[in-house]
Amino acid sequence: MRKRLRQTWQSLTIRKKIATFTGTVFLIIMLSVIFEVWVVKFSLLDFNAILQDNAKSSGFLEAMEQESQLFESYMKNDKEEDRELLDAAIKRTKNALADLPFEYGKIGEARYAKTWSIRNSYEVYCTKRDAVLTMSEYDVNYINRLYEVYDMQDYLCEYARILVTYTIQDGDAVYKEKVPGLVSVPFVVVVFALILLCAMVECAALMNRTIILPVMQLVKASQRIAANDFFSEDVEAENEDELGELVRAFNKMKYATGEYILALEEKRKTLDLLHEEELEKLEAEKRLETIKLELLKSQVHPHFLFNTLNVIGGMANLEGADTTEKMIKALSSLFRYNLKTPEMEMPLAQELKVVADYMYLQKMRFGSRISYEITCLVNEELILVPTFTFQPLVENAIIHGLAPKEEGGQIRLRIWQREERLIITVGDNGAGMDEERLRRLKEQLECEENRGIGLGNIYKRIRAMYPGGSVEVYSRKNAGTVIKIEIPRE
Repeated sequence: MRKRLRQTWQSLTIRKKIATFTGTVFLIIMLSVIFEVWVVKFSLLDFNAILQDNAKSSGFLEAMEQESQLFESYMKNDKEEDRELLDAAIKRTKNALADLPFEYGKIGEARYAKTWSIRNSYEVYCTKRDAVLTMSEYDVNYINRLYEVYDMQDYLCEYARILVTYTIQDGDAVYKEKVPGLVSVPFVVVVFALILLCAMVECAALMNRTIILPVMQLVKASQRIAANDFFSEDVEAENEDELGELVRAFNKMKYATGEYILALEEKRKTLDLLHEEELEKLEAEKRLETIKLELLKSQVHPHFLFNTLNVIGGMANLEGADTTEKMIKALSSLFRYNLKTPEMEMPLAQELKVVADYMYLQKMRFGSRISYEITCLVNEELILVPTFTFQPLVENAIIHGLAPKEEGGQIRLRIWQREERLIITVGDNGAGMDEERLRRLKEQLECEENRGIGLGNIYKRIRAMYPGGSVEVYSRKNAGTVIKIEIPRE
């Protein structure tokens, strides 16, 4: 029987084996739960019901005796604190009476009759007790009514004692009936546990022999292959399921894998060398970008420098020293920022100050031909932007947009935040570009080899420093140009 069971088990697929094992375990667990529930009900719930009935009967007797004592004390002393204690005792007695079991099918004829008598007598008692409590001690019937209450209290206490006796007798009878079965519970528990244990052990042995053991052999064979041992003994398995097919396929593939692993190792070494070369190339490109940025900072347009110095000299002759000093300070601040700022990012407030100094010098040069407007809708001190970004864009707007127009124009710099992106626009209403020229400019920006050191450099830095950052150019002939920069906020 056992051998036939093993053969049937080995012929099952892995899915069916797992389903069978899971179903067996689930069945064992359910049987255990059902058995435990039965044991708990048999041994605890029934005895707990007996104890509760005894406690409720005794509780009513105790509450009634305490009420009687407090009633007598109050009638003798007539103190307010005694009345409070009496009221509390009356309430406890009512609650205890309400808790008494009063179901004929559960408590039997004797207890039901006694409980019924107590309930009816207590209602009459309450009426007489309350009447005495409201009577004056000088009333003619006061003494007779008082002793009637005392007698009823004695009757109720006696009824309660009889009820306690009946309850205890019923509990003893149930206990004596349950004891033989309770004595046999440990034996039943042990036998049932042994049966379940044997079933679990047999299932676990089948799972270990047909699934776990072949898998462990495959693991050991794989470890030997990892140590470059491709000629070890084949893995053996008697299974006729998917795992047996896997073992046989593994044995066939094991010897052919050696050559392939060697080829992969050679390929890996080659890829490592290529990766190192790629890292060196990226590092060189990074250093080149730093050099380009430093070069950008060190270059100042010669026409701008020449014209600015001429204006400074002219203003020095026409005015006092105040305007000249202001221009020199603006120029010094601009040169100092351009030539002595090593950081890749600066606070937005610093970049805006540089643009203001630059536009001040340009207004000294062009006069009323140019004007500018800065609108900043974010906190300038808390926002970081790439160093030396705004001034080259403003300079391009003046040179290529406003300077060719005799009447000049206006430059607008606007900064705001949309969701989690910082948006910067630098626009002018200058000469602008036609569609062909704009297309060529965009192609130059996308070209790796031709980006220059102005807009192209800014385009490349934004793309490199901020994943998801962008620089876009919009322009129309004789209408102006707008440079839009978007930087994701971290």
